[in-house]
Amino acid sequence: MIVFVLGNHNPIWLINGFNNYLHIDLINMKNSLTLLDKISLVAIASLYIGVMGTVPGHELTHRKRDKLDMFFGNWLLSLSWDCAFAIEHVYGHHKNVGLPSDPATARRGENVYTFIIKASIKEHRDAWIIEFDHLQRRGQNPFGFHNRMIIGYLRSLFITLMAYVIGGFTGMCFYLLCAFIAKLLLEVINYSEHYGLVRENDKPVRPHHSWNSNNIISSILLYNVTRHSAHHEKSNLKFWELETYPRAPMMPYGYLSMIYLAIFFPYFYHKVMAKRIIYWDLNYASSGERKIAEIQNKNSGISLLTK
Repeated sequence: MIVFVLGNHNPIWLINGFNNYLHIDLINMKNSLTLLDKISLVAIASLYIGVMGTVPGHELTHRKRDKLDMFFGNWLLSLSWDCAFAIEHVYGHHKNVGLPSDPATARRGENVYTFIIKASIKEHRDAWIIEFDHLQRRGQNPFGFHNRMIIGYLRSLFITLMAYVIGGFTGMCFYLLCAFIAKLLLEVINYSEHYGLVRENDKPVRPHHSWNSNNIISSILLYNVTRHSAHHEKSNLKFWELETYPRAPMMPYGYLSMIYLAIFFPYFYHKVMAKRIIYWDLNYASSGERKIAEIQNKNSGISLLTK
């Protein structure tokens, strides 16, 4: 409906369907929108794709043995044109978290907007590499319909074409804008989940390699992704099965607060997190991790970390 009211196309079948069965006058609704209404609709739709699409899609694509969950998970991720996430996140990020090779681990002091661009590009590149290797080991054509990246792009293309049918070119552009914003929100979540944490290359992933939060609102809206140490330790668990780790590193505020702080007030985000990072270095990091941390501290540009 949002694609229709923001678009430049008026399909009769849709207008009559809403009128006859839901008693909703779409044309009147469309003509009564103000600029503020349109901005609000874009914001709401973007959040909806992120919170109700990407976040549950993230969890469902971890259930690799359940075909139905994987089916819905991949379609949900396709709403934001992010089929790469189902591959790189599951087979790349969970193995490489805390390492320089991981696109979803932000360095100390790293600019959030630079991170978003870099991470988005590298995630898609790494997903193609992972999928090519997977298909070659199975003796399948990497450019055929066994390729999950190709299937994922086709899913997103189908959704985009449906937006065009319903809302015309303008409606399609608004949908793509919402999908783009939803993808940005995902990358800011990634940015916050492991910000400034480091790991030695030959050491296993531990609970202290993720930031956690026991904030109720963030946990409800983000399907317990806030219990991130548990998710990394047992990624096959359903979100309601994840447990809190009292001794795991904790964010100063809820995930949602930290996400908005990172987007709109990055200076204060770095300042707030610097205190937590110092505590992490002293109480969680191994001797090898402290050496890596010292290098990042010097390059961070954050005065609290360079003292």
